[in-house]
Amino acid sequence: MTSAPAPPGSADPRADLRWGTTSALLADAARRIPAAEAVVEGDARLSYAGLDAAVTAAARAFIAAGLRTGDRAAVWGPNSTRWIIAALGLQRAGGVLVPLNTRFKGAEAAFILGKSRTRILCVETDFLGQDYPALLAAGAGGRGLERPYAGLPDLETVVAMDGPAEDGIVPWDLFLADGERVTAAEAAERAAGLGPGDLSDMMFTSGTTGRPKGAMCTHGQTLRAYAVWSNVVGLREGDRYLVVNPFFHGFGYKAGWLASLLTGATVLPARTLDVPRVLETVRRERVTVLPGTPTLYQTMLEHPAFSADGVASLRLSVTGAANVPPALLRRIKDELGFEHVVQGYGLTESCGIVAMCRYDDSLETVSSTVGRPLPGLEVAVVDASGAPVPAGTEGELLVRGYAVMKGYFGEDAETAAAVDADGWLHTGDIGAVDGAGRIRVTDRIKDMFIVGGFNAYPAEIERILSRHPDVAQAAVVGVPDERMGEVGAAFVVPRRGRTVDPAGIIAWSRAEMANYKVPRHVHVVPELPTNAAGKVAKTVLRERLAEEGLGGG
Repeated sequence: MTSAPAPPGSADPRADLRWGTTSALLADAARRIPAAEAVVEGDARLSYAGLDAAVTAAARAFIAAGLRTGDRAAVWGPNSTRWIIAALGLQRAGGVLVPLNTRFKGAEAAFILGKSRTRILCVETDFLGQDYPALLAAGAGGRGLERPYAGLPDLETVVAMDGPAEDGIVPWDLFLADGERVTAAEAAERAAGLGPGDLSDMMFTSGTTGRPKGAMCTHGQTLRAYAVWSNVVGLREGDRYLVVNPFFHGFGYKAGWLASLLTGATVLPARTLDVPRVLETVRRERVTVLPGTPTLYQTMLEHPAFSADGVASLRLSVTGAANVPPALLRRIKDELGFEHVVQGYGLTESCGIVAMCRYDDSLETVSSTVGRPLPGLEVAVVDASGAPVPAGTEGELLVRGYAVMKGYFGEDAETAAAVDADGWLHTGDIGAVDGAGRIRVTDRIKDMFIVGGFNAYPAEIERILSRHPDVAQAAVVGVPDERMGEVGAAFVVPRRGRTVDPAGIIAWSRAEMANYKVPRHVHVVPELPTNAAGKVAKTVLRERLAEEGLGGG
């Protein structure tokens, strides 16, 4: 399988062989383009040489704190330059990165830290009014100042990346100062001992089907996958990449700042999804690359501060957090002015990526598929018995190849259930592959609901609803129904200046889709709730329906 030609200056598609580790990647970039801007955050600008030096200082600090090769270290905080330095520093020291969701409560964070047996936690102590260490202490069974994290016996050091550092928490500056006990030569020796087969990160699943599980990926897997990804989407040296997707998610981490370093682009971290600030940053910094969720683009287009002149620098859009309605893709292309709009598909267990549209694919292709598998990856479609189905027929998507995780940490049985003896990862996603190898993802198996014996897929219904001239966004969930078993409930956000009538939406739907797909309940809302990864939080919608006596789907 071939990809679109790589644009000049893009990443080496066999980055696992060229660099081997994220540490070697950064060191090489610092030699090749030392003065180029690596990270820009507000008025602070860090060159590639400066980033490499900062990462070495952090690596020395992690080694001084007792981090051994293979130990886990976590980062908990919003997108920032220091987040990148901490992540690359612990990886240069041989550690395994465990990113924590910024919306976690204390017990949720404690579960991840305990499960991964994390030894060092780097945390921003005050973000959006949240005191993360205090939350963690409450969630980890803290017992006073002497044992604030009593339920986490492996957690030895908590470092404040930013914000106030109270008793028992090491300020970042002191953490780095202690690292001066370790020489740069010792840090270089530790980094040189690492290879592409060593673990780089442990990304935990969302937990929607049970307790979160830690998917283990190596340096080589990650470098190869995102060098190929960068070539496929057309990311290139000199691009200015505004990363609004959270760093704790693969979209913001691997397809965000890491892909930028692979290609020699500039990373601009966005701490929060603040649309006016995004629009201002795009204008001021002449941003060329702005991946994001459909929610982000929709909000930008509807915002009063939006102007075509202000986003004239934008070149590349990558979206993949949800199925993107064709009508919205056309607006992204025409009104935001992107030269290239692509979308893709991935999951935590495959280093976050499986398939991508190519940067020169037609809008028709992008609107109807998530593209083809990355070169070197295989995708199969099987029925409920595990038998392959013909091209164009829906079934469960399976993935095999270099991006598939090494397994779930400490979960042999769960690993065996997810990755079979032939190396196929069972995704739990429903889709089809056409004769050209392009993938169409229909829905998650768990999100499907059954209306009078017919399978209804929310993503498909949402795509149809998005065609309504008054609808900006739509989300659909299944709810119990005495006669049909389940029916659809739709939440719709009106387009700016438009009014939506629920009865009118239902009548329109009856003319546009099969009767079993038609939502029986329509709720007009000013916005859809989203999680920190930008995906619509359907659990919140189900809870609202339950409160109204409609139950959950």
